[in-house]
Amino acid sequence: MLVVRPAGPADLDHLLELAILSGPGFTSLTEDPDALSERLELSQASFRGQVAPQEAWYTLMLEDGDTGDIDGVGSVKATVGLKRPFFSFRVVNNTASSPSIGVKLDHQTLVLVNECTGWTEVGSLFLKADRRKGGAGRLLSQSRYMLIGAQPELFAENVLAELRGVFTPDGACPFWDHVAHKFFPMEFDDADRMTGSTDKQFILDLAPRHPIYTELLPEPARAVIGKVHPQGVPAMALLESEGFRPNGLVDIFDAGPTVSCGRDNIRTVRDARQLRLEIADHVEAELPALVSTDSIAAFRAVRAKCDIDGEIARLTAETAAALKIRNGATIRVKS
Repeated sequence: MLVVRPAGPADLDHLLELAILSGPGFTSLTEDPDALSERLELSQASFRGQVAPQEAWYTLMLEDGDTGDIDGVGSVKATVGLKRPFFSFRVVNNTASSPSIGVKLDHQTLVLVNECTGWTEVGSLFLKADRRKGGAGRLLSQSRYMLIGAQPELFAENVLAELRGVFTPDGACPFWDHVAHKFFPMEFDDADRMTGSTDKQFILDLAPRHPIYTELLPEPARAVIGKVHPQGVPAMALLESEGFRPNGLVDIFDAGPTVSCGRDNIRTVRDARQLRLEIADHVEAELPALVSTDSIAAFRAVRAKCDIDGEIARLTAETAAALKIRNGATIRVKS
């Protein structure tokens, strides 16, 4: 049985492997062991309630309960932009006209903004290639919303997700090569690393102060603005199924889109029910349900058959063991 559980320092080798497999442009999974170690320590402290709620960063691992293999990662960052700015480009459409000569033009510009301060971010969703089928991605993705729903007061009213922009098969990034690199004269990987490990002052120092007119950009750069990396298309579909929509912001390095949704309007947060567990020898259910604990400190999530009768949810002993809960516990269920 696949289980989503909290990550901790002991997961460093697994997280580093996933970071390497994720490839270029996956900003939230740096290949820096020290940075990943700090992140895992923060994750452990966050689940234990040892950091201020707004500083929490919960990292989740997808584990095969039978083999112990770690096949995926996801995360929820309680807030962004409080200690370090959260920069984006806003895509702005402007109209210019001259009635005297009968000309009307629509211009698209990119404007540097810092609009998402204090929002919650769901991210870092990545699975090994052989796990990208059979519902594992949906389990891992939805587990993040079950976590938010367990204690929504710890998260912001607005939730965002950034998706990786377009890279060519040889690892080149058209938007970086033709646009961002003109302002940040360094390798993409270095800028990517500094974004996660510094106060981002270098962005404030070097980023364009004035709107960038996209008509002036080379076609390869224009074509990828707001587009998703091919590997991110399934993640985009999962986000859209939860109610997330593009909000007009794109990443300043690769031009990947940002999507957002109100916390209480996320489908899994809204529809999951609090029920009381009753362990049964056999469970009759046509389809498996998403089931999680109702506690961040002891958070675990699985997809399993669940028989709902009023306020009672019946699970097998195997499922209860995977969740590490006892008979009578409060659980959250999304059918």
